[in-house]
Amino acid sequence: MRRREFLRQGAALAAPAALPAEAPPKLPQIRLGPHSISRLICGANTFNAGSHLSVFVNYELKAWFTPERVLAMLRRCQEVGINCWQSVLANLDWHRRHRAEGGSMHFLALDAGDRASIAELARGGAIGIAHHGEVTDRLFKRGELDRIHDYLKMVRDAGLLVGVSTHMPDVVDAVESKGWDVDYYMTCIYERHRTAAELEKLLGQAPIPVGEVYLPLDPPRMFRAMRATRRPCLAFKILAAGRLSERPEWVERAFRETFASIKPNDAVIVGMWDKYSDQPAQNAEFVRRYASATLLPTD
Repeated sequence: MRRREFLRQGAALAAPAALPAEAPPKLPQIRLGPHSISRLICGANTFNAGSHLSVFVNYELKAWFTPERVLAMLRRCQEVGINCWQSVLANLDWHRRHRAEGGSMHFLALDAGDRASIAELARGGAIGIAHHGEVTDRLFKRGELDRIHDYLKMVRDAGLLVGVSTHMPDVVDAVESKGWDVDYYMTCIYERHRTAAELEKLLGQAPIPVGEVYLPLDPPRMFRAMRATRRPCLAFKILAAGRLSERPEWVERAFRETFASIKPNDAVIVGMWDKYSDQPAQNAEFVRRYASATLLPTD
């Protein structure tokens, strides 16, 4: 045997066998239609520079979340076991790019458009659409909630999961009482869009200027509505749109109290910002610690 070939074969024998790629760690999951969805879902308000805190935070988010960083965040979410994200039609290209680059995150949409927008979301890979909560609540306050029923039927006709998003427990109760064909709810645990008159009635005065007010008695009200329906509910703004993010112990308490208050087939949607810390990994660890659902097989 020639010396060169002998050395090459010897090196091959000495080299360690290639290790298989490490599978993403699983998070506790729920069943949403035919899909197994992690009980932590990545929200997209941070991607869209919608902090619900201040215009200055919005500027920071807009500067940070380039398309490349959004895609990197989705990859990181997948690495820590998050297998779903939620956004709007305007961000559908990000989902297409994520999938084209080998990603496997599910996509849940929020929309209140027409048959054309539903069809585009279906073509783009959305597995479900929830009627947009801002629109839902405005119609409910005007006594016109039934107007969303035709939209929900169009979502069903498109072969997608049907959802209703709201910031008001009364909306969940109303839809339940109507017996509509709904697969899931998106439930904000704070009723953040009260008018000045509503706040004055509750508090005796209204803040100036009237912005978003997060009241600590709101989450128990929404949790009761979530527990009263058998349908999965996706709780969002569990950190009061970042107001509970100032201290690590506040963040942990919000996760702990939320999972102690919701059903085993409910999940949470949390917006994340990875500029200063690995929030996907941190939040995933809280879900492993406090969510009690059985791990389901991924699809």
